[in-house]
Amino acid sequence: MIQRIQTVYLFVVMLLGAVLPFWANLWSNGEGNEIFARNEVWISLVFYGSSILAVVAILLFKNRKNQFVVNRLNIILNLFLLGFFVYRSLNLSGETVVSEKGIGMLIPVFSIVFLVLANRAIKKDEDLVKSVDRLR
Repeated sequence: MIQRIQTVYLFVVMLLGAVLPFWANLWSNGEGNEIFARNEVWISLVFYGSSILAVVAILLFKNRKNQFVVNRLNIILNLFLLGFFVYRSLNLSGETVVSEKGIGMLIPVFSIVFLVLANRAIKKDEDLVKSVDRLR
């Protein structure tokens, strides 16, 4: 059913990946130019991939096991993006000119949190279905 709580969590992940990175800056370089996801092609592709995986997981509401697997893949994708941002932030601090990290670097963290919450809700639904089948 589409009206489950994990659908809300996955919808939030979809919004985090498709809308927010293009409004919140990821970092600022030494000249004061703000870098957004639209400035880096592959970062925007990874954010779009994360939102597409969230939409696919929403559409897999009839098959909870596949939904769980797609969410795990999305978590791995967001961990990869988070690792890149951590690597990038460690390289930014070594510059001679001070550069700032933007709030957009936290988007993968929030996405991972909501994906874990969605996986918990999926697991809870799967356990409920298994317990009802045991009574038959």
